[in-house]
Amino acid sequence: MIAYIKGHLAAIQDESVIVDVHGVGYEIVCANPFVFQSSLNKEILIDTYHYVREDIQVLYGFKNKDEKYLFTKLISVSGIGPKGALAILAGVDIEGFVSAVEREDDKFLTSFPGVGKKTARQIILDLKGKLTNVFSVSANKEHQATNDENNSVSYYEAEEALKALGYTDRELKLVIPVLKKENISNTDEIIRKALGLLVRN
Repeated sequence: MIAYIKGHLAAIQDESVIVDVHGVGYEIVCANPFVFQSSLNKEILIDTYHYVREDIQVLYGFKNKDEKYLFTKLISVSGIGPKGALAILAGVDIEGFVSAVEREDDKFLTSFPGVGKKTARQIILDLKGKLTNVFSVSANKEHQATNDENNSVSYYEAEEALKALGYTDRELKLVIPVLKKENISNTDEIIRKALGLLVRN
């Protein structure tokens, strides 16, 4: 098992990063490769999960060990593969996610792409009580999880609208994290500010 990769961050692609380790380029698939933008052309250490099946071997990378741990738990859920787990990690606040699982809030869970009611119930069935041993959930996360649910829907709607205007996933991955830091939750405002950033880029 390859636990981490340490080397020179040589490139950032739409769905992965390339890390050069003594002349060997390792492609590492990430939920949002652009979170590593500030480390481009610098030495970096990325926590990884080496996914091996009969017909495929993939290295998945994470911002930190918490993300990696949640990924391993998500792919243990029936109906969720690595791509589905990455889609959840791409827009999740970990404490809010854990809180939603503990509350059995399937409405929050179905706000993630590819997660229907059946999968949401399976997540709750398989993970409830198993994440709080690692992730602490503060009292205010109960309220925040509700806000996160609304925000996830708003950002999903905004991204779909921007894609309809012709913007690519690569372009959106550059601006959406910036807007999330500003705690913008209204769909129209997200679109308006995103367009402003996209025009500047």
